[in-house]
Amino acid sequence: MNQTFAEKIIAFNQTLKFTGKLPPGFQVMNPFADNPETMKVMSEFYGKYYDDLNQRKFIIGINPSRHGAGVTGIPFTDTKRLEAVCGIQMNSAKTHEISSVFMYEMMEEYGGVDLFYRKFFINSPFPLAIVQKTKGKWLNANYYDNKALFQSVKNYMVDVLQTFISFGLDTSEVFVLGNKNSVFIHQLNQENNLFEKMTVLEHPRYIQQYKSKEKQIYLDKYILAFENET
Repeated sequence: MNQTFAEKIIAFNQTLKFTGKLPPGFQVMNPFADNPETMKVMSEFYGKYYDDLNQRKFIIGINPSRHGAGVTGIPFTDTKRLEAVCGIQMNSAKTHEISSVFMYEMMEEYGGVDLFYRKFFINSPFPLAIVQKTKGKWLNANYYDNKALFQSVKNYMVDVLQTFISFGLDTSEVFVLGNKNSVFIHQLNQENNLFEKMTVLEHPRYIQQYKSKEKQIYLDKYILAFENET
């Protein structure tokens, strides 16, 4: 019997690790290793929305933040949305992440989380949180923030993308969140022929931080990009 999408991604997360060497000042956070409840709520989430053999389109983020998937193990999902929208409670942490706010508003306009997750899979080419020590504090970092950092994770990112594709994703079109992210995904795609077409959308964090007054324009843009998949 074929494994369901849920079984594949849960198994992937259960063995997820990065053993490469990062440049000085950078660290990787693995929520699945750091908090046993993360594995529990992640498994419950995918069991609820992905326990099927559906082919899905892929939405590519950057890498998890400390307060979103860096806690829940679920991309663009903080503990508030996890409980209020998905009905899954996380007791060991309470987080609010602005990208999660936008994504779940968009899913509601799309037709709700059940429909959205039946059609789409969201993840990142580097699926663990990266932090950088800045003025004595560990802050969120993106995989592309530092040239040496990107080079140290590049091969791993390709392996991860190929693994996700092997779960049964539709590679005719991929949706990439973030203009700078798209530059690097385009490079990986040219070198490895992963996807036929790339559609780039502004990153939810950028929209929430800098374009909040025009948020509806971006919500409409997302829905328009996804409407062919309904």
